[in-house]
Amino acid sequence: MRVERVAVVVADEVSPFELGVACEVFGTDRSADGMPGWEFAVCSPGGAPVRSWSGFAVGGLSTLDVAGAADLLVVPTCAPRGAPPPEPVLDVLRAAAGRGAWVAGFCAGVFSLGYAGLLDGRRCTVHWVYEREFRRRFPAAAVDSQALYAEDRGVFTSAGTVAAVDLCLHLVRRLRGVAAATALARRMVAAPHRAGGQAQFVEAPVPASAAPDDAVVAEVLEWIERRLDQPVSVAELARRAGLGQRTFLRRFAVATGTTPHRWLTERRLDRAQGLLEDGALSVEDIARTCGYASAAALRHQFTRLRGTSPSAYRRAFAGT
Repeated sequence: MRVERVAVVVADEVSPFELGVACEVFGTDRSADGMPGWEFAVCSPGGAPVRSWSGFAVGGLSTLDVAGAADLLVVPTCAPRGAPPPEPVLDVLRAAAGRGAWVAGFCAGVFSLGYAGLLDGRRCTVHWVYEREFRRRFPAAAVDSQALYAEDRGVFTSAGTVAAVDLCLHLVRRLRGVAAATALARRMVAAPHRAGGQAQFVEAPVPASAAPDDAVVAEVLEWIERRLDQPVSVAELARRAGLGQRTFLRRFAVATGTTPHRWLTERRLDRAQGLLEDGALSVEDIARTCGYASAAALRHQFTRLRGTSPSAYRRAFAGT
């Protein structure tokens, strides 16, 4: 998918944080950092001002005609959840999905996608606080209430407010590559990558690339990072941590929100993406560098979890 134009669609009363996330990621000029930007607009019915939750108004908005020509439409939380947004908003969302544009909902903005009928039969996520209400209103949606964000056939959804950042960085990874997303995350002082399947609610939700508060787990993660090209087992990791396997798995999940296998797989694929973008190594050499027994094994995992082949990814992002 080629995305050149991004539009945020707002109505009623908008979350200023979620609106700000979209503006920061897609509406800020990053040319000084070497990242090509997007045509960007914030749109409302008739271009009318909207209120924010914090009491100020947001004006100078574009009309929904601009959103109607966008390649990516973003819907932040707009009150109220219990009723559909204005019909023109629903129309522009349906039309966007119908013409193959991407549509993304942040937190309770996912309800707007549900009212538009875009989530029927699609995998999606929603904030755990709203899960029961969401399931009642949209029984045809395939809800994964544990995920931070989800993607299904061009429709993207995120859970809580901060997960909007994770989803936006995921979109940048898809559109500009892992190096661009990592550079943007560094500029924003945010985690470069929290996998969409990471649990929403853990005692200490920590991105894969950051050290958790648990010093024992942090040491193990650092040790793995230096050995991504080598095979590792849970038993070996537990021994290194000085813990029984069951205790180690429990503490690992509390610290990272995922399993050692998923964490290791994501980190290996992150490294593979960076090497593919660099363009210096063959796919076979990248597979060995990232701990895969063969290029075929890398292709299988890469295609399964990144939605494209290593060669196609290289063609899309080499040199970015």
